[in-house]
Amino acid sequence: MKRLLITGAAGGLGSVMRTRLAHLADTLRLSDMSDMGEAAANEEIVQCDLGDAQAVEALVEGCDGIVHFGGKSTEGPWSVINNANIQGVMNLYEAARKHGMPRILFASSNHAIGFYPQSQVIDNTVYPRPDGLYGISKVFGEAVANAYHDKFGQETAIVRIGSSFPEPANHRMLSTWLSYDDFVRMIERIFDVPKLGCPIIYGASANSASFWDNSKVDWLGWRPQDNSEQFRAQIDATTPKPAPDAADVLYQGGLFCTDGIHSED
Repeated sequence: MKRLLITGAAGGLGSVMRTRLAHLADTLRLSDMSDMGEAAANEEIVQCDLGDAQAVEALVEGCDGIVHFGGKSTEGPWSVINNANIQGVMNLYEAARKHGMPRILFASSNHAIGFYPQSQVIDNTVYPRPDGLYGISKVFGEAVANAYHDKFGQETAIVRIGSSFPEPANHRMLSTWLSYDDFVRMIERIFDVPKLGCPIIYGASANSASFWDNSKVDWLGWRPQDNSEQFRAQIDATTPKPAPDAADVLYQGGLFCTDGIHSED
């Protein structure tokens, strides 16, 4: 690609992928509302509020691909989620439609299906069961991606990210962990396959205890290579096991399932 846009570039995943995805394009256009530091030789820095339609249209212009990490990444008040994750997604897809429909990776979340029990292995055809306002916003984003694909042919990889960190931090993450290496491998495939369509992909490594079945997207050619089992003994030794009736034992979305609605105060 000539220019790859990464939104949310100041966030946890965005800042990691800023370095890890540099080989995919001649230029990385990096966007966030927060400070992103100095631009490297192959980078463009653009501060942008996703809720500002004109700013997003200018942001997307000239881009060949988009990795959309931007928005509110945790539970929060509806006004914040609405601006970043609802209006922001609409602005992004409208901008993409007007500027050649660059292929998009939409960072959805396991919280779009958070109320499924951990005892059930699910694939990418299940009906959403969001576990809060954040999860609801991700279901909305998935719906926008599907509508723009069916109506206009806009290609999107909907990635329901589990827990992408250097290593899993608790027992639930032994099922949801996505290593950075596996995520990079996935993104490479998303932007390499000749025809993408609009698939839902669970963002998790090859964990022995996974809740998620990606067999219906085997055609993508993504083969995760890491497994959280290497961290199980460490987590057992350092992290107390939650009670059998705790949300992070019962539900795939964990503690988000018992988090209340956040007030606007």
